[in-house]
Amino acid sequence: MSHAIETSGLEKTFVKPRSIREIVAHPFGRAERIEALRGVDLAVDEGEILSLLGPNGAGKTTLLKILSCLVLPDRGTAIVGGQDTTRENAVKRRLGFVHTDERSFYWRLSARENLRFFARLYDVPYRSTERRIDELLARVELTDAADRPFSGYSSGMKQRVSIARALLHDPPILLLDEPTRSLDPASAMRLRRFVVDELCRRDGKTILLATHDLREAETISHRVAILVRGRVREIGTVQKVRRFRVRGESVRLELDPLPLPLAGPFRALSDETADGVRRLTVLLDEGARLDDLLRALVAAGAGIRACDRIEPDLEQAFSRILEAEGQSE
Repeated sequence: MSHAIETSGLEKTFVKPRSIREIVAHPFGRAERIEALRGVDLAVDEGEILSLLGPNGAGKTTLLKILSCLVLPDRGTAIVGGQDTTRENAVKRRLGFVHTDERSFYWRLSARENLRFFARLYDVPYRSTERRIDELLARVELTDAADRPFSGYSSGMKQRVSIARALLHDPPILLLDEPTRSLDPASAMRLRRFVVDELCRRDGKTILLATHDLREAETISHRVAILVRGRVREIGTVQKVRRFRVRGESVRLELDPLPLPLAGPFRALSDETADGVRRLTVLLDEGARLDDLLRALVAAGAGIRACDRIEPDLEQAFSRILEAEGQSE
């Protein structure tokens, strides 16, 4: 499978703005520099959804801006749709950027009028512009509100206009910067469903999504990448990332309330008895098998009522990664 997005050694440093007070006090003082990206290597496969996770200041938005040609990297390369980001026009034909900056729209104009304006910028063929706008308004469920001023739209409606704008020239690659931020739960759920069912499965688009919502990333992503201090610290499927520095396997058991001691390469994480049921959470050390635990319990005379594997939690894995980097949110 070929890569829709590929970066190698991306670096970006910004100069921290100085306040008037700092300039007056130290007019010739050296400005502080902030490393936003420190050697980012990333590959996004065609047709996949990859979520970027990371604490504030990790570099997620900077990376998206470099990929969309809004910011130039100091070092490294970025390839989008087979084109180097130094070829801005070629990249923009292959890319749509969905962000939460409402100031990029004309608030006195309607959604339809805004989309007409941006269609000219995106070189959408004039003869097909109105048909394309009608089609997109229907897909994002804004047909009935298409001619109302943008200023009167809810946050969810404004976000849907942003998605329609990004799709005007039908790009194969989409960048989404926290698309569900400020949305109510119902609107966020509809937007996630649209991204997965319509954009990814139906249209086959590649989607790079920056989000703070770990549950959102778990729900819609094929893979996740965690950025910390401008570097990719872990990348892979949700199942793989969940197991970051996890040793062994955890299971939850419901047993007859017998005072059985555990013997073998097993460690009780919790053990309580209530309502005639003993609930036991056990960590199997590396190399230990669940079958061995169950046989040991049966041999000791325990009645096993239920047994469930406990999948590692992405939130816990995220915390472990931050702790490994000496950083917490």
